[in-house]
Formats: sequence, C-alpha cells, structure tokens
Amino acid sequence: MRTEERTSVKNSVGRLIFVGICVLIQLVWILVLMVRLNLYSTGISLASSLIALVVVLRIYVMPENTAYKMPWIMLIMALPVLGLSLYLMFGHSGVTKGMRRRFERIDAVLDEKLVQDTEVTGRLAAKDLAIANQAHYIYRYGRYPVYQNTDVVFYGEASDGIAAQKEELRSAKHFIFMEYHAIEDAESFWELKEILVQKVKEGVEVRVLYDDVGSIGFINRDFIGRMEGEGIACRVFNPVIPILNIFMNHRDHRKITVVDGRVGFTGGYNLANEYFNLTHPYGYWKDTGVKLTGDAVHSLTCMFLEMWNAVKKTDESYDGYLPRVSYQAKEDCFVAPYADSPLDGEPVGENVYMNIVKNAKRYVYFTTPYLIISDEMNRELGEAVKRGVDVRIITPGIPDKKLVYRITRSYYAGLVRNGVRIYEYTPGFIHAKQCVCDDEVATVGTINMDYRSLYLHFENGVYLYGSSAVGAVKADFEETFPVCCEVTKEYQSGRSAALRLWQCILRLFAPLL
Repeated sequence: MRTEERTSVKNSVGRLIFVGICVLIQLVWILVLMVRLNLYSTGISLASSLIALVVVLRIYVMPENTAYKMPWIMLIMALPVLGLSLYLMFGHSGVTKGMRRRFERIDAVLDEKLVQDTEVTGRLAAKDLAIANQAHYIYRYGRYPVYQNTDVVFYGEASDGIAAQKEELRSAKHFIFMEYHAIEDAESFWELKEILVQKVKEGVEVRVLYDDVGSIGFINRDFIGRMEGEGIACRVFNPVIPILNIFMNHRDHRKITVVDGRVGFTGGYNLANEYFNLTHPYGYWKDTGVKLTGDAVHSLTCMFLEMWNAVKKTDESYDGYLPRVSYQAKEDCFVAPYADSPLDGEPVGENVYMNIVKNAKRYVYFTTPYLIISDEMNRELGEAVKRGVDVRIITPGIPDKKLVYRITRSYYAGLVRNGVRIYEYTPGFIHAKQCVCDDEVATVGTINMDYRSLYLHFENGVYLYGSSAVGAVKADFEETFPVCCEVTKEYQSGRSAALRLWQCILRLFAPLL
C-alpha cells in the first residue's frame, strides 16, 4: 500500500476566524444602528418596544420546546434592541424558507421511493403493538419505513467499524456514497481514499459529502479539487461564508456509508484520527457503529441522495441508485433507519428517545457526549424511574468542550434527584450515541442528547427490534459501566449557592449554544 505523506494540508481555522470576525462586525453594525435609531426618536423607541412585545408573544405561543423559547423571551424583555436583533437574525425560522423549499422538492420525489410494506408492519404489530407504534411514528413523521430481511452487526469500537467498512468498499461494484460531518485528510482517511481511488479506476461511481464546519479544522479548501482530480465526486454541505446567515447554524451531523445499496454503515464516528485513537486529545476515544445488510439500506441511500442534491441538484433520476437488492437475511428482526431535519419542525430524534423511555419496563441505558436536554426529556427520564425502571446515562470523563461539559454537569442534580444514575467514562471521551432498553430495542446513530442535535442539526439513527445487535449493544454497556465512575451520590448532595447560580445561568442559555 502506498504511504501518503502529510504535506502542506493546512487547517482552515483561519478561514473560520475570518468569517467570525466579519459576522461580528455586521452584527455590531446592526446593533449600533438600532440603538442610534432608538435614541434619535421617542417614536422609534416606542415602536421597537411594541415590536419586541409582539415578538415575545409570538414566541410564547409557538409550538416550540419551552426551554428553547424562554432564553429568547428573557433576552428580548431584558434587552429589547439586542434581543430583538439577535432573534431576527438567529432565532427566526422564516429565514430558512428557501432551503426548506429545496428539501421539500427533493423529498417529494424520494418519499415515493420510501413506501412502507404493510405486511412488515402487520407482523411487527402482532409481536409488539408498542414497538409497531414507534415504527408508525418514524414512518409518518420521518418518512422512513421499518424493514425486515436485514442483518445488523454492531461494532463497540470505531476501529472495528472502519475495518469492516474498508472490506465492503473493496467489494463495491456500482457505487459508493459517503457522508460525514468531519473528514480529516490524515492517516484515518488515507487508506479509505486509496480504496476509493482504486474503485474509481474499476468503474465504480464514488461520491463524498462533508460538512464545512465539522471538517474546517481538518482539511483545506483544495480538498474537493484534489478528490475530483482522482475521479471522486465531492461536495461540501453549507459552506461557511462571511455573511449573517441563519442556515449556517444548521449542520450536517450525519455519518453514512452506502455500498451498492446493499450494505450501509452508520454510527457516531467521523473519518478523523481521534475517532480511531490514532491521536489522543481527550484520552481514549470511545465510539460505536452498525453495519446493515439488506433491505433497510434503501433508507440510508435515500438519506444520502437527499443531502447530495440539497447542495446541488444534479440527479435527474434516483432509480439507478435504489435497486431492490437480492438478499436473504439470516435473522428475523425489524430495522428502521431514520433521519431528523431541523427544517420540518418535528423533533424525530428526541421523540424516538422519549418513546423508548415511555415504554421501558425494566431498564433503559443511554450514552451521549453532551447532556443538554429539554424539560420534557428530563421529566420522562424521572417518570420512568418512578415506575421502577433502571435509568442510566453515561457521559464523558474528559471533555472536548469545557463549557458544554459544565452545562452537561449542571443537569446531573435534577436527574439524580429523580433517581437517574449518572456515570462518567473515566478512560477519556465517549462519543457514542446509543440507547438500549429491556433487551428488546436499541438505537445507534449520530444523535446526541443536546439541543444542537435534537433541534438544529441534520441527524440519523437506526432503530432496532428483535435483532441480535440489541444484545450486542447491551453487552457493550455492561463492558463500559465498570470503567466508568458513577457520580450519582456526588450530585445528590447540596451545591453551594454560587455554583447553583452559575449553573442556572449556563442552563438558561444552553439552548442557544
């Protein structure tokens, strides 16, 4: 295998800093203009106050999460000019109408390719009506069916997942789709790239899509040119630009690989060195993923095609990428890959989690790198404990973002007060986003338990029922708990008044981070 040298691939952090400065200058200019207008005329000042009141009332009656609305309401009431300006630029969903319409046009075509097999849902309902109701929700509001005839393999380590991906990539015959929040042009990606280049030479169509913010510290802007020079089609989602733009806050956080519409991979890991412990910026990095083989890969293919054409519509027909693959699964299980979009107003990711908690009978376990949850989620977790359910959450022991880590810890006291058990992963940073419940169902995907994942990002996950992979997820939790430090008792005791005040301030603005 050819060894690729790390040459002059520069990080694009300077570009991000430049964009940040430009946006800040524009923001300050708008604020100064509004302040001067208010000082210039009593009438203008009164008008802005009335507008602020109307906006607050509108926010109050909006069908949004209460914890997300309250910071905006308090900020606008306390500082009308500043709060109103920030809300109109960053909190007002109307400015994403153009992008929303683009996705709706694409989804109108793809939804016709995502038809639920009623025989599958009938068999699922006969086994467990509550699980069938969850599948019904995912299909009705996420537009993704539940499938059978699919085998699932769970990987408790990202290194195992990427090794399996490489083997499947080498066997590709028709097309390879890869969509990742972060790609680092380093050792973790170089072997993958060599495989992709070889497959291009064999006549395989290869497409790579990455998020600009997720990858901005890992690759330079000439990455696309170098990939396309090798015959690999490459696109960047939502490029960072030096102009105030609300859609810049919505990132593609999905992680998907599809090979020939036959095999698909997803999970928590990106294509960067730290995810595979080639580097250790935050101790040992723990991440997980799943491999799907069979009918359910159809949904992962549609997810990729949606995002690819949202960047630039080029596919005249999707039929060539959505073949009905001939495959006979080894196990009889139900698999529902699903996606979540910030543009439709339906928090599918959060509701899938909450529905699992609502139906839990014996236990429900979560891992998440960030724990910044809504009042509704907080209450569901507490109510489950009151019913006698063993509820546990694993978070990192070493943070990658210290401010977010402090906010995560600010939620511990309220959760443990209701009986939820909290564990911190002592070897380092746990990035896995997964849940298992009652040895029956599990989810593995990209969806963190925080506002950014649940309300602002494009995300995806896989809901599993009756699969041997559910047992593998449970076993992964049982192996992880012993290397964690349970901090439940520590947060049952009282906190100082200063700490409570600081955590209240952090919690207030958590939905805006």
